[in-house]
Amino acid sequence: MSKAVLAYTGALDNLICIHWLRTVKNIKVVTFSGNFGQPEYLEEVGERALETGAISAHIADMRERFLHDFCFQALRAGAKYESGYVLSSALSRPPLAQELVRIAREEGCEFVAHGCRGIGNDQVRLESYLHTLAPDLKIVAPLFELGLKTPEDDEAYAKRWNLPRATNRQMRYNVDQNLWGVALQLGPRADLWVEPPDDTYIMTRRISDAPDKPTYVEIGFEAGLPVTIDGERTGTMDMVETMNRLGAQYAVGRLDVIEDRISGLKAREIYEAPAAHLLHQAHTALEELTLDKDVFQFRDVTARRYADLVYRGKWFTPFREALDAWFDVIERNVTGTVKLKLMGGTSLVVGRQSPHSLYKSEMLSYDGDVERTTRRKRSLESEHGSKPPSTRRD
Repeated sequence: MSKAVLAYTGALDNLICIHWLRTVKNIKVVTFSGNFGQPEYLEEVGERALETGAISAHIADMRERFLHDFCFQALRAGAKYESGYVLSSALSRPPLAQELVRIAREEGCEFVAHGCRGIGNDQVRLESYLHTLAPDLKIVAPLFELGLKTPEDDEAYAKRWNLPRATNRQMRYNVDQNLWGVALQLGPRADLWVEPPDDTYIMTRRISDAPDKPTYVEIGFEAGLPVTIDGERTGTMDMVETMNRLGAQYAVGRLDVIEDRISGLKAREIYEAPAAHLLHQAHTALEELTLDKDVFQFRDVTARRYADLVYRGKWFTPFREALDAWFDVIERNVTGTVKLKLMGGTSLVVGRQSPHSLYKSEMLSYDGDVERTTRRKRSLESEHGSKPPSTRRD
């Protein structure tokens, strides 16, 4: 009997995938659940997979690797898609694909399965990575083959086959959450003119509930990567978790945009990314201080291309590797500290310093010109009385 490894979150749509693969396709199912910083308790998720018919359930803590090898690389590149999406979901797909391939090899799987419905970005990204990393593995998308396009379709399938419908998290919207941010889709029927209610948001508190008193935080960078908070060195995961808590407290990092999907269709996307927002803001401020004009302007071009590659599922490409080599060079001197001020719903850069600063205050001072102008004016007044000579010609 053939085997498939299934990317598994424990939600109802994944239970349907296990059921369909086992009963219709006669394929044994191995599941993989990766911890990227979502709130689910993965031990429980793994148990649910076994109860539903999986022959084994793999669980891995992917947080440190996800942040260090993918999110911080994109941060160093200044990669934000279109109006500011920090690519929280898109960046989690390359390591997910790598782990699925690893488990497929370990378990002797012929197939890799996923719960994408064929109507969004994720299927394109994930299948692109799987084809690149393991072209010999066959990809199967149960929900797409079943024609299940909505949660209501899932409920109907579960009812027909008497599947357990309780999930670990009930949401009104399609939600994808990890340590780098939250992506929320309000659905195609959402009114573009209507503001999302405050309870739409998961990570950040209401702006009206933010502390009245502003707070300051100093973020230190070395070669384009954040390494300290208020002068204390901290690890990658502690850095992001601390900045997430601080940003969430002040309702910082929300984004409501109309975005161009891979398909070319436009969609309304709601994002929350407190830590990523603050780190990107500080990083850009330090680049302004340490990169010369030509490099900084071309950096904008390469940052956009980097973001577009990640968004379209092109991480494992020579182009992305070449762009990283470019950033290896230009970020060498992006070292220093940036001070941010947080207040209700916003953050401001209020200070920056670097041993590689290109800001030369002595060359920007107008004091010498003012002194020379003042001396000239006084000299003219002494020669011609209290008023300077007239320049009028009759």
